[in-house]
Amino acid sequence: MQQRRFVQCDVFTPTPTRGNALAVVVDGKGVGDADMQRFAAWTNLAETTFILPPTDPSADYRLRIFTTTREMPFAGHPTLGSCAAWLHSGGTPRQAGVVRQQCNIGIVEIDISNPSLPAFTAPPTEIRPMADASRAAIVAALDIPPDAILQSVELDNGPVWQAFRLDSATSVLALDAARVSWPGFQSIGLLGAHPPGSECQFEVRMLAPSSGMSEDPITGSLNSALAHWLQREGELSRPLVMAQGTVIERHGRVFLAPREDGEISVGGQVHVLIEGSVLL
Repeated sequence: MQQRRFVQCDVFTPTPTRGNALAVVVDGKGVGDADMQRFAAWTNLAETTFILPPTDPSADYRLRIFTTTREMPFAGHPTLGSCAAWLHSGGTPRQAGVVRQQCNIGIVEIDISNPSLPAFTAPPTEIRPMADASRAAIVAALDIPPDAILQSVELDNGPVWQAFRLDSATSVLALDAARVSWPGFQSIGLLGAHPPGSECQFEVRMLAPSSGMSEDPITGSLNSALAHWLQREGELSRPLVMAQGTVIERHGRVFLAPREDGEISVGGQVHVLIEGSVLL
């Protein structure tokens, strides 16, 4: 064991302590797989990350992302939070204004030209029909009124999401997350529009995460996948603000923006709340 620099931050919120917390071991070199998973279970947060030297010469660092039970190929709030922790700890990107993070889905670029609102490039997302059996099981378990469902698809951007678009934000907020849990159900994404003129354009919820909670506070990777879905449907022609965490008294805000090159930026505020060292 050795002393390693440690940061805990709050991601995707303008209000510290009302976002999604992330534990970051800034110096993860030499920590074994089993120890990483054990430490992630001990922090008991949605995700814990370990920053390592890159193996890809184009990357600034390599990131490994763990829930309390498994390693993730990609996740959004760990991407922004780990980037902020790396910069806070003295990291310097190879190219000014851009951090290139190597994770298990490849290189993810993070735009840091606006330090108060970092944004990653949404990874490619496969959009495919949801299996009938999965759809029926989720609808029955959550008791979703059939006439409230506008669309349902499966989204895959490393994590796989069973995504439902409902007729309104009110319908999304009305569902009881306690009716579904992992591993019987996995990664259910819900999306519903707020009325015109609202602060946020959509309400998002992520139910049945593998972290042991009934609901994830704010989920960057889900919002990233939803952004590709909205883009395909012709509804991402302008920047959008997504609210998440409302039911569990979080104040999540995720900023989606189409780019001229056809890519999508997914941004949010990050606050470093704890820093020190951990014996690991």
